[in-house]
Amino acid sequence: MLRPQDTASRERKTLNGLWDFRLDATGAGRREGWHRAPLTAAQAMPVPASYNDVLVGTTGRDHVGDAWYQTSVRVPRGWAGQRVVLRFDSATHAAVVWVGDTEVARHEGGYTPFEADVTELVSPGDEVRVTVVVNNELTFQTIPPGIVHDTPQGRRQQYFHDFFNFAGLHRSVWLYATPTTYVDDVVVVTDLQGTTGVVAYDVTVAGKAQHAVRVTLHDADGRVVATAEGPSNELTIPDVHRWEPGAGYLYDARVELLDASGTPFDSYHQRVGVRTVEVRGTQFLINGEPFYFQGFGKHEDTAVRGKGHDDAYLVHDFELLDWIGANSFRTSHYPYAEEVYDYADRKGIVVIDEVAAVGQNMGLAGGIFGGQSYTTFSPETVNDVSQEAHKQAIRELVQRDKNHPSVVLWSIANEPESDTDAARAYFEPLFALTRELDRSRPVGFVNVMLAPHGRCQVSELGDVIMLNRYYGWYVNTGDLVAAEAAWLAELQQWATDGKPIIITEYGADTVAGVHSLTPQPWSEEYQVEYLEMNHRVFDAVDAVVGEQVWNFADFATSSTSVFRVDGNKKGVFTRDRRPKAAAHVLRRRWTSKP
Repeated sequence: MLRPQDTASRERKTLNGLWDFRLDATGAGRREGWHRAPLTAAQAMPVPASYNDVLVGTTGRDHVGDAWYQTSVRVPRGWAGQRVVLRFDSATHAAVVWVGDTEVARHEGGYTPFEADVTELVSPGDEVRVTVVVNNELTFQTIPPGIVHDTPQGRRQQYFHDFFNFAGLHRSVWLYATPTTYVDDVVVVTDLQGTTGVVAYDVTVAGKAQHAVRVTLHDADGRVVATAEGPSNELTIPDVHRWEPGAGYLYDARVELLDASGTPFDSYHQRVGVRTVEVRGTQFLINGEPFYFQGFGKHEDTAVRGKGHDDAYLVHDFELLDWIGANSFRTSHYPYAEEVYDYADRKGIVVIDEVAAVGQNMGLAGGIFGGQSYTTFSPETVNDVSQEAHKQAIRELVQRDKNHPSVVLWSIANEPESDTDAARAYFEPLFALTRELDRSRPVGFVNVMLAPHGRCQVSELGDVIMLNRYYGWYVNTGDLVAAEAAWLAELQQWATDGKPIIITEYGADTVAGVHSLTPQPWSEEYQVEYLEMNHRVFDAVDAVVGEQVWNFADFATSSTSVFRVDGNKKGVFTRDRRPKAAAHVLRRRWTSKP
C-alpha cells in the first residue's frame, strides 16, 4: 500500500480539518445507522488529533467505546475516469468506514494505514459524505491488550501499557486518484559493492491495461544516475553517495508505467537511501562500520493533541535530537506517523521500528496495572487469536516501512513475558514471519528485568539483545552504588551470548525544578547521577552497542495509577520540551563521542 502522492498522473486531497464528532458509549450509532444521515448532536473535532484532551472534563478523556466522525468532501472534477481511493493513515484502535450509505472498510490496529477503493461510489464534481466510527476498546485479543470492565459507574478500560490510551483519528485522512492501471507497490533493497551502490527493486502493478515498467534513479540534484526496465531489476550507481547516520542522502526512484507507444501513464516516486545493515558478532554495522545507538525511547504525545501528528513538533523534536547529539530513537511502543520516518530518512536519524505489542506480561502488569490475577498466555488471555492479530500487525508494519533507510531493526514486542515455554511457542513463529517478510534487516524484541539472562527463552531468537533496565530506580531505589554493581554483573552475563546489546530503556522519574544537595529520587541531581552510573556500566562492556534513554520527554499516562504524578516524568525534556539538567549531561556525552 503506497502513500498518496501528487505526481504527473496522481493527485491527492487532504480531508484534515474540523469533522463532526459524537461520542457513543452505548453503541447506539451502529444499531441506529448514524452513517446514513448527517450526524446529529455533533460537535467539532480536529483531525488529526486524539479526542481525549481536546474535550473538557472526564467524559472524553475516560470514554470507552465508539466515537463517530463525519465530514463531506467534494471529489475534484478532474478525476473523471480515474481510480478514487479513501485512505486513513490510522484510526486508533479499530474503525468502520462508510461512504454515503455504503460500508467500504474495516480495520483493526491503531497505528497503521488502511484504505478503500471508492471509485464506484463517487462522482467527480459531486460531494460525498464520509463517516467513520472509531473504537478504543482493548481486549486480550488486540495489539496492545486490555480488558473492559462493566462497573456500576459505567464501562472502564483496563490496559497494561504505561502510556495513556489516546484514541481517535491521529493522522491524516486522504482522498486520492490514480489511473485505473497503476503502480500498486514498490520494494527496494540496497547493497554496497565497494564504491558502487546497488538498488534491487520489485514493482507490483494492478489493473488490466498493457504496460511496461521503467525505473529511473535521480540523485539529489536531479541528475539521472541509473535506469532499468522491467518490474524487477537492479540499478547500479558508480561512486554512490551513501545514506549514513547523520547524513541522510536520498535518491529519487521514478517508477513509470508506459503504454505501447512508450508514453508514461502512471508514475510514482520512491525515495531511496543506499546503505547496508548487518549484525556481525557483537557489532551492529551500518555500511560495514560499527554503529553505536545513542538516543531515546520516544512517544507520540503532546498536550491537547495527544497522539495527533503535528509537523511543528516533528521538526522541533528533531532539532532537539540534533542539539543533544542523538543519532537514533525507538518508536516505542507502536509505529509512528509516516511523516516521522520520512523526516528521519532526510536527517539521517536511525530508527528501531516497533510494533504495538506492549503489555503482554501479566507478571509486570500485576505490580503496576492490577493484572496479577491473569495468566499471560492461555486460551482465555493472550492466545492463538491474539497471535494472529500480532502477525497482522507485523505484516502491516513491514509493508508500510520496508523502504525507509532510517529503519535498521524491527522490534516485534516490548517487555513481554519471555521466560516461559508458552512465551517461546508464541514468539517463535513471529520471528520467523518477520524474517520471511524482510531479510534485509535484523529482528529483535525488548527484554524486561523479570526474564534475566539464563531464564529468558525468547532472546536467543533475536539477532540483537535489547534490554530495558532500571537499576537505581525500580530496584536499588536511591542506592546507586548497589545498583551499579548489580547492573554490571547482569550485563556481563548477557555479553556472553555474543550478540550486540542495545540498552533500549534506562531512566529515572524527575520533576523539573526539584533539587537536592544530596541527590534524591525525583530530583534533577539524582537523574544526572543515575545516568552517569549507567554510562559507566555501558562503557565497561564491549558488547553494548547502544543506549537509548527512557524517555525523550515527559508523557501522559493513565490517571488510575498512583505511581505516576501528572504522567511519566522520566523525560530529559518536559512535556513542553524544556530541558532538565540531564539533557545537558547527555549532550556533553553524546557530542563528545567519536
